Amino acid sequence: MKTRAVRGAVGVAGAVAVIELVSRTGLVDETALPPASIIVARAVEQLGDAEFRDGLASTLGAWAGGMLIAIGVAVPLGLALGSIRWLGDASRVVVELMRPIPSVALIPLAIVIFASTTNVKMSLIVYAGTWPILINTLYALREVDPLAKDTLRSFGFGRLAVLWRVTMPSAAPFVTTGIRISASVGLIVVISAELFAGGGGLGTYLSRTQSGGGRTDLLLAGALWAGLIGLVINVVLVWAERKAFRWHSARIEGRA
Repeated sequence: MKTRAVRGAVGVAGAVAVIELVSRTGLVDETALPPASIIVARAVEQLGDAEFRDGLASTLGAWAGGMLIAIGVAVPLGLALGSIRWLGDASRVVVELMRPIPSVALIPLAIVIFASTTNVKMSLIVYAGTWPILINTLYALREVDPLAKDTLRSFGFGRLAVLWRVTMPSAAPFVTTGIRISASVGLIVVISAELFAGGGGLGTYLSRTQSGGGRTDLLLAGALWAGLIGLVINVVLVWAERKAFRWHSARIEGRA
């Protein structure tokens, strides 16, 4: 783990050095790609900007609300479609038809349906975030050991008991992986929606940096914050996943 962290830090330092060198030496116009040191300085300055902080809070609020709804919809739906065969067969075509549709393409429709820009953003997050969780849940249910389920049934346990005692514990690590993927997708979607639909948020802030001549340094600094937030979210979810499912991590590491 420490080795990975060191390698990651070296990679980040290398990327920063390359950007700094390319910009300072004039290989790329500094107005198009400011030096990394300037981008980082602007990112620090943005913390003192009330407009930026409010936009960031708006983005994270919509993201969190949309993710909670996506989890509340996708997990029960995945359990139902994966546990009830006829229901899964009936919905398979619909699922395979809808999940490739990009959320960004639905922004105009969401604007028409919802009057509030917050609802526009949350609806798109729910749509985009549902699919990774749903698909992971469906695949996880297929991987549940049938012998364990048959053993429990032989002792007189019903379908709900088997679902609660065997299926859900076995599927939970895969479901959390789907949630982690959805969290990253949701962050991309909410910022994209703000870029197109406006209404405040980090995406709207990034769009405003390009009005009146353009401030690439502020644009890249804001994008840096988006990347840092995504990184923190992923690290926290990975940590929580390993803490909650230590047995699963140990089994995967043992196979490796």
